Amino acid sequence: MIRALETFCQWVEVLAGLLLGICTILVCASAVGRYLFAWPIPDAFDISRLLIGACIMWGFASVGYRGGHIKVDLFAEMMSPTVRRIVDVFAWAMLLFFVTLLTWKMFDRVESAMRSNEATFDLRISVWPLMSIIWAGTAATMVTVVMRLYLIATGRGELEHAENSEFGDE
Repeated sequence: MIRALETFCQWVEVLAGLLLGICTILVCASAVGRYLFAWPIPDAFDISRLLIGACIMWGFASVGYRGGHIKVDLFAEMMSPTVRRIVDVFAWAMLLFFVTLLTWKMFDRVESAMRSNEATFDLRISVWPLMSIIWAGTAATMVTVVMRLYLIATGRGELEHAENSEFGDE
């Protein structure tokens, strides 16, 4: 199961990287077009802002499993392993709660954009498909957080997963 999660997270990271690459190319091409030819790419701003949102949410899915987010463990270091596990389970349960709320609200936003035919400014391209990529990232985050919470609760995972892999301690 852990190998499958690692593979899933690698694919999530590749997708986030590809989205970021597409966004970077779009912004650079539009800037070059604007300053050299006085002709920016139409809707580059709208599309790039949605792509940035997708990059963030798909990257968050990887963080949801790897645990590389910012944390303060001043008191956790002084706790016994049992108490620390309880604190870790509580922390990840809270993260799951907020990610679930974010996923729900993002789904409402996609639905709203679809119903209202919300479109980009210049070319009038529907924005709901790009918003659904953002929503899919939040849904993937829910999956990765649930899996990490399960691993922590069953004693097969720790909060320090990301630090161990960064320093080669695994």
